[in-house]
Amino acid sequence: MIWRCRERVFEDPSRVLVMGILNVTPDSFSDGGRYFEPAAAIARAHEMVAAGADILDLGGESTRPGSAPVPAAEQVRRLLPVVQALEGSGACLSIDTASAEVARATLDAGAHIINDVTALGDPAMAGVVAASGAGLVLMHMQGTPATMQHAPHYTDVIAEVRDFLEARMGLAVEGGVTAECVALDPGLGFGKRLDHSYRLMARLDEIVALGRPVVAGASRKSFIGRVLDNADPHDRLEGGLSAAAVMAFLGARIIRTHDVAPTQRAVRIAAALAAERRA
Repeated sequence: MIWRCRERVFEDPSRVLVMGILNVTPDSFSDGGRYFEPAAAIARAHEMVAAGADILDLGGESTRPGSAPVPAAEQVRRLLPVVQALEGSGACLSIDTASAEVARATLDAGAHIINDVTALGDPAMAGVVAASGAGLVLMHMQGTPATMQHAPHYTDVIAEVRDFLEARMGLAVEGGVTAECVALDPGLGFGKRLDHSYRLMARLDEIVALGRPVVAGASRKSFIGRVLDNADPHDRLEGGLSAAAVMAFLGARIIRTHDVAPTQRAVRIAAALAAERRA
């Protein structure tokens, strides 16, 4: 299951990749403001690479529940100094954006992947990604970040998320994106009640069956905190690691996390167990 991200090609199916989250924002739910200044973000990026991050996922716009959109020009202003500083560092850079304008600017600066939480909500996105040969993550979300947790509803969350991702992958390919560049994300916590997110995690192999690498992120999210009776995002590490290990065992190829080093260790054990199960 090869994943092509410009000159970076991830082709070892037995290895689970760790995607480190780096929010260059003042208002993200877990680390908003800590890495808003370019120097702090760049230093944090080097820390995450040293800790074992395979990919850095840089975001200039918070997508926490209730968040408002950030203009493309402001996202670019936040992101470009960080991308330019890290280009050539050896880090594989992902940009968390739904804007084709932001995607174009950051890809031109050296990014390798576009992580689109709206799965081509911007009609120009497929063309921008296709022209660069970048990797593309397509995520499922019901509603928008501003509205997604108002009243999420599904008749069959697994089937609906799977069918949506399959359709958006088809749309990306129609738009010129090479199928081997596409990865899929079920969007845990994005327009999902607690039971929806846990059902998706428990049956993640049904999303993996679509045949493209699956990105999964439960790190520090509220549905982890609610089961642990703990509202503080920074006290959810063990819950996030448990979810990451289970999802890696069920076939997730990329785990998105704030906590790189412990996640890297957890998913290595999960991958070893999965390999024994297949043997």
